[in-house]
Amino acid sequence: QVQLVESGGGLVQAGGALRLSCAASGSIFSINTMGWYRQAPGKQRELVAAITRDGRTNYADSVKGRFTISGDNAKKTEYLQMNSLKPEDTSVYYCYADLYRAGYASSQRYWGQGTQVTVSS
Repeated sequence: QVQLVESGGGLVQAGGALRLSCAASGSIFSINTMGWYRQAPGKQRELVAAITRDGRTNYADSVKGRFTISGDNAKKTEYLQMNSLKPEDTSVYYCYADLYRAGYASSQRYWGQGTQVTVSS
């Protein structure tokens, strides 16, 4: 079994900061990519940021310069530092990991349970 556990969401005023964490555990052989999506009510799920095993990152245009994704391969954990938050960042944030399970030949995507981020104006 593989689990992704998120933490760090909450309520913050506009201009504030939050840090999300996502820890993967279970029978994991290797992780290729970890990242974050978000989905607000009535909107499509949006890729926020992603990081590969070798540290390459990409960001949605809407968060570039404000959000920073990082990872700790040894801990199988990723982080999303969110600065200068705006009310439009309000959403449920879901982490994911594209990984190989021990004994499996192909990678699969696993999801966290989601964490609410609310930014008040």
